[in-house]
Amino acid sequence: MKKTPNNTVTRTLSDLDAPTGNIYESVTIIARRSNQISKSTKEELNSKLADFAGSSDNLEETFENREQIEISRHYERQPKATLVAIEEFLDGDIEFEIK
Repeated sequence: MKKTPNNTVTRTLSDLDAPTGNIYESVTIIARRSNQISKSTKEELNSKLADFAGSSDNLEETFENREQIEISRHYERQPKATLVAIEEFLDGDIEFEIK
């Protein structure tokens, strides 16, 4: 499995439309997969951060929670969902049916 880049990469349109024969269908497939990835990542992050969502009103305690900060940084360093979806699409890892 190759590593997904964290920065934007210039793509050739012929590479993107090759699996479907239509660039618009390819973009739609990539967008839908990107939304799935974003949703699952958000749910995962929210479940991890829910442990920290106590009834604490102490402002200092909020800023001093290093574990919470480290979890947030981990998710910030991950590649964007769109980049992951494009890589999956180009690698043939996304199953789709064109009607």
